[in-house]
Amino acid sequence: MHSAYKMKKYITTILIGTVIFYGSGLAQTIDKISLKQVNIETSIYGKLFGTLTLPENTTKKTPIALIIAGSGPTDRDGNNSIMKNNSLKLLAELLAKNGIGSVRYDKRGVAESMSAARSETELRFENYISDAKDWINWIKINNPHSKIIVIGHSEGSLIGMIAATENANAFISIAGAGRTADVILKEQLVSQPKLIKDMCFQMLDSLKIGKTKDSINPILFSLFRPSVQPYLISWFNYDPQIQLKKLKKPSLIIQGNNDIQVTIEDANLLQYANPKNQLIIIDKMNHLLKLVDGDRKANVDTYNNPNLPIAPLLIESIVKFIKSKYVMH
Repeated sequence: MHSAYKMKKYITTILIGTVIFYGSGLAQTIDKISLKQVNIETSIYGKLFGTLTLPENTTKKTPIALIIAGSGPTDRDGNNSIMKNNSLKLLAELLAKNGIGSVRYDKRGVAESMSAARSETELRFENYISDAKDWINWIKINNPHSKIIVIGHSEGSLIGMIAATENANAFISIAGAGRTADVILKEQLVSQPKLIKDMCFQMLDSLKIGKTKDSINPILFSLFRPSVQPYLISWFNYDPQIQLKKLKKPSLIIQGNNDIQVTIEDANLLQYANPKNQLIIIDKMNHLLKLVDGDRKANVDTYNNPNLPIAPLLIESIVKFIKSKYVMH
């Protein structure tokens, strides 16, 4: 086999799949939970669609959480075309059963929000921050007496901690990175063959200082194609530790010790950013909020198991934090 083909095979293993699972979004009542399709006209352009999940006995002061999905083409339920785990859907429904409402939404260019897609060349990390802020404003306008809590999962943690500086009352990070994206990408690439690793590191260093490159080795095109470089530059600009330090609001950091994508070190870094932040490590919880016993294969298998419940301690921790005097005062 030609060496270039082998190198291309290596590099494509770190990429994330595309296309998304579509939910019905019809208003209904399930186990004393109200689900309603909602949408907003964004401040950039296009509509974003989501689901408002509320307890049956909603009051004017029912707290409302904005749930922000992680990286890649992830829909409001936490799914994409190659995996259905319903992690965020389960989170929203369990919160409602504990008296906490939520809004979760399809990201720009995903599922029902597909029409709001921007071209890859135009897309910037700031677009996702702006969208989250627009949803927070929507909650504030439609639920003026409610406390607003931003819950960000994975990449949504970084988006959420920045968006939460305005109009939100508290922030929760679940499986959020504690380092800049370029550092994490280098960590993911370190096991690649030396030639690929060196080329990737050079490219990452260039993008980190804002320099794009038009001529890209075909082996690296899937990760560093010219059209995606401006987005990567905008993403690399944000350091989670710096952003969380700026957030002068009650914050909870949650991390599972069986997460194969984000480390406990990341959670510790977020906690160190502001010693007032609460930190909870959940035993056996993986990146998709599920409890896992067994090896890496058993862990990965949960990524496509929508029937597996999320960790009970996750819900207990979030509910306790939101209902605490630090948030509800």
